Amino acid sequence: MPRHQRKGGHGEQKWKEKSPSMTAAPERNIASTVEAVASRLGELDVAAESGGDVHPPQSASHRAPFQGEKAIWKPRAYGTATGPLEIDAESKTPDKGAAEAQGNSSGSSVAQEISPGLSKLFRTNYLEGFSVDNSTYTSAQIRATFYPKFENEKSDQEIRTRMIEMVSKGLATVEVSLKHSGSLFMYAGHEGGAYAKNSFGNIYTAVGVFVLGRMFRESWGVEAGKKQAEFNAFLEENRMCISMELVTAVLGDHGQRPREDYVVVTAVTELGSGKPKFYSTPEIIAFCRKWHLPTNHIWLFSTRKAVTSFFAAYDALCEEGTATPVCKALDEVADISVPGSKDHINVQGEILEGLVARIVSPDSSKHLEQVLKDFPPPPNEGDHLDLGPSLREICAANRTDEKQQMKALLKGVGTSFCPDHSDWLGNETGDNHSRNADRSVVAKFLQSQPADYSTTKLQEMIRLMKERRYPAAFKCYHNFHKVNSISSENLFYKMVIHVHGDSVFRRYQKEMRSKPGLWPLYRGFFVDINLFKANKERAAEIANINLDIVENTNGTAASPKDSLADDDANLMIKLKFLTYKLRTFLIRNGLSILFKQGPAAYKTYYQRQMTIWGTSPGKQRQLSKMLDEWAVYIRRKCGNKQLSSSTYLSEAELFLEQYAKRSPENQALIGSAGNLVRAEDFLAIIEGGRDEEGDLETDREVAPPSSSPSARDSILKDHGLIVFFPGIPGCAKSALCKELLSAPGGLGDDRPVHSLMGDLVKGKYWQKVADERRRKPHSIMLADKNAPNEEVWRQIEDMCRSTKALAVPVVPDSEGTDSNPFSLDALAVFMFRVLQRVNHPGNLDKASRNAGYVLLMFYHLYEGKSRGEFESELVERFGSIVKMPLLKSDRSPLPGPVKSVLEEGLNLYKLHTMRHGRLESNKGSYAKEWSNWEKQLRETLLSNADYLNSIQMPFDFAVKQVLEQLKKIAQGDYTVPSTEKRKLGTIVFAAVSLPVTHIQNLLNDLAEKYPNVGTFLRDKHLDSSLQKAHVTLAHKRSHGVTAVASYGLYLDRDVPVDLTALLFNDKMAAFETRLGSVDGEVITSKNEWPHITIWTADGVPPKEANTLPSLLSEGKATQVEIDPPVTISGPLQFF
Repeated sequence: MPRHQRKGGHGEQKWKEKSPSMTAAPERNIASTVEAVASRLGELDVAAESGGDVHPPQSASHRAPFQGEKAIWKPRAYGTATGPLEIDAESKTPDKGAAEAQGNSSGSSVAQEISPGLSKLFRTNYLEGFSVDNSTYTSAQIRATFYPKFENEKSDQEIRTRMIEMVSKGLATVEVSLKHSGSLFMYAGHEGGAYAKNSFGNIYTAVGVFVLGRMFRESWGVEAGKKQAEFNAFLEENRMCISMELVTAVLGDHGQRPREDYVVVTAVTELGSGKPKFYSTPEIIAFCRKWHLPTNHIWLFSTRKAVTSFFAAYDALCEEGTATPVCKALDEVADISVPGSKDHINVQGEILEGLVARIVSPDSSKHLEQVLKDFPPPPNEGDHLDLGPSLREICAANRTDEKQQMKALLKGVGTSFCPDHSDWLGNETGDNHSRNADRSVVAKFLQSQPADYSTTKLQEMIRLMKERRYPAAFKCYHNFHKVNSISSENLFYKMVIHVHGDSVFRRYQKEMRSKPGLWPLYRGFFVDINLFKANKERAAEIANINLDIVENTNGTAASPKDSLADDDANLMIKLKFLTYKLRTFLIRNGLSILFKQGPAAYKTYYQRQMTIWGTSPGKQRQLSKMLDEWAVYIRRKCGNKQLSSSTYLSEAELFLEQYAKRSPENQALIGSAGNLVRAEDFLAIIEGGRDEEGDLETDREVAPPSSSPSARDSILKDHGLIVFFPGIPGCAKSALCKELLSAPGGLGDDRPVHSLMGDLVKGKYWQKVADERRRKPHSIMLADKNAPNEEVWRQIEDMCRSTKALAVPVVPDSEGTDSNPFSLDALAVFMFRVLQRVNHPGNLDKASRNAGYVLLMFYHLYEGKSRGEFESELVERFGSIVKMPLLKSDRSPLPGPVKSVLEEGLNLYKLHTMRHGRLESNKGSYAKEWSNWEKQLRETLLSNADYLNSIQMPFDFAVKQVLEQLKKIAQGDYTVPSTEKRKLGTIVFAAVSLPVTHIQNLLNDLAEKYPNVGTFLRDKHLDSSLQKAHVTLAHKRSHGVTAVASYGLYLDRDVPVDLTALLFNDKMAAFETRLGSVDGEVITSKNEWPHITIWTADGVPPKEANTLPSLLSEGKATQVEIDPPVTISGPLQFF
């Protein structure tokens, strides 16, 4: 297909209701000093950290002129200019473009022209000499960010219920959007910068800038260069950032290789000088149509009928839905449908990752209607222009390394859109742009006085995260855009706030509830920092400005909008499709297990994933068959060389295509296959194996485990078992291990049981456990050491994979608190037990001067997780959990003195760690306070010894309970604990379910009254064979998804059903029915003849009962009238 043609484009505008400027900024000659500045910035003393590469300088013939020189510029064929696009025939070929993208000269003439002031700057490490005193201030402003990540504490079913309730009351509208399968890309203008989720200045952002620039050329045509410059100026002047889903085939495989490389705008943010303001969807559409940027497909559901139908439609499609039927179903049930300017089917394909549903204002419909009238879809002015080499052509022509590809892409963008490459290329002689600045930047930032309200709030956020020891990094980089402003008293940096785990967002959310003024923790979080000195006049000016801001700004601590009191404002649910998950989670993410541990481990992996998702039994059987075949196919083809996850679709798509051709059932399972886009030749070179979308390790992407009693995790007999203890000293793990070792018969099978006591092991304990596992692969290992955090849990998971073992956590049973899985009662018992010890191998006993401090330290390792979250995460990671009885349920409350001494210790621990971190308690400024507290703790616990002894469960009982649970797990007789109120599964049909006993009673009455009925029923044994009775309303195969989904409005409502006649012959029998009404609305069946099938002969499918009326008219069936009709009620349900 020619380069100037596109498959995408704006879809036809649809609006349906079912119920009654600026001039271009002057072009700055930034390039004249960027490389000269960057070439010397390496002399600043920075702490090295691996990252992206940098570039040698351009040749003198390619460099931009210095001020005073005459600029001579020749546009590239694939570049843009502030005027009509010039096409240079010589530069059209990919080879020529690639050659131009590879400058190779020393660039020494540029370096020689650095001003004396800058030369002095680069020879000086200003940060080292920058001390914090009373004249030191700092200014911090968010430079780029995506939406806050709010972790819903409710289950998916609870969220759905709340959404339906709010829509029903007119309090909200549910907005649904497509989830395009790509990576997060944020753009804040050529000065503000381009960002990926947790990084900048790499191949991800270079690709993003190129694709965004090309979108401008496609939509604006010859005006593109001018509009690009205007857009950059607009973003900079208004301090804005746009967030996009970057969908491309060059950055690695997701669920399907896109047919085109594109972006879809997902958020528009005004950063200002305060808390970011995110545009509503109507505002995003208006913004995008003004600037001709791609928008997403949006649906609005503003009535109870619409939103219930939406959820029902998803449930009917979740296991086999692809883009075409999903979009068609949503178009039919939504109140409003606004197609995106990029048609998912045309530009990405049929495999759809999912949908995102969220609560928005009830006025969204009116606002959106006005926006669509005021901003019609813009035309594509560049459809018939040669846009130059595409992204894939440039990447294919530049295969040397990541740096070469970045240079070629940035040159391809053109100077109108990207005149400054320093974020990517930095210094030509070193890799400075990717190194962290000295870590003291963060410390000095927190110590300095805030120059404005925004800085105050950002300091508050970072301090809290560091005090709570959240797993997050605050990486600082030199801000190349500010090099001309740097001096010994004026320093500039970029800070990346990189959150390492989803649990951080949940824990931070809880902090927001107790601190209403706290700003949200954003995804994709980049901050510009300025450290500077201020004289008295400037300091006074700052003080006055801050006072005005605090009094007048929106979003102050006094504003309720900053809090999360109204959780409904953050209700959101992600709904993914099985056709996508089977590719990404079951095939791609399982490659490592398949190749390193073999087919058996792979089967365990994918079966557990499907169980966690709640996949229907039928689909599980189909997928198991297909994945077993895939495992054999790919292992035979690749041997021992693991298939790359970046290009896995090259093999998987071919396999899936052939598999789908075998039967319609296989085709439905796969969803869509074929039309493979070959990516190997143009895949971006990502050095160091970075994965921008995979670097945030989620606690679990999928829903909690199914509560189905039939879901069992059996221990394979050829596997070993690791029993470990996520507990606190004093939880009796060592005593328990001794009892388990001496238990007659072990855990009920022939595997030997061994124990390794942590207090007796020198060196790395978990490495020793791994070594023992390799020596005794089929044994049961009791890991007698506290395993208190996710880092240890990950080691155990890795050990299980590498040594073919399964792990079982044993935890002390405790109610926990809102932020800790262990209650104060449990902590008191643990401390009491430790202080009763003598001669403990680990020296943690009554002779330990800081025993109380050590237990507080362990207690805080669990901080941030409620009991439910703690147990759920362990179950999700390891598939099981064993609870060791600890406290009696009927115990009296914790005595006041005990509670007080514990709370005092917790407060002291917070003060100590805030000032000294992990310094021992007897070495800090609170040493005296610790000494006094330890003494008071011992006295208090000793004086309440009777109480503490009386509230504990007997140890022999606890041992017996743990042993029984472990035996069940070892023997496979184990039910996964329930962590979800209701499992959501796929929907096949809607029906009114009726009580079988009522049906049987009616049959008995008819048998007595009508001899022919009695004769017919005599040998049918319906009293035992009739287990279910329902009136089918609609079936998705016969009537379509929308028909089934339309009954969602009446889900679980009782529907009266009149039974008017019994029809039967020698092959089947059914009651003729007439459906009643709910809330005045008559329920109608999509079947021509609504009925209840009560019996069919062997080999006759139940659907054949639909033919009884026609058979009756032919004299081939018997009818018995029921007059008056018998009314039986039952709930409307999905099956």
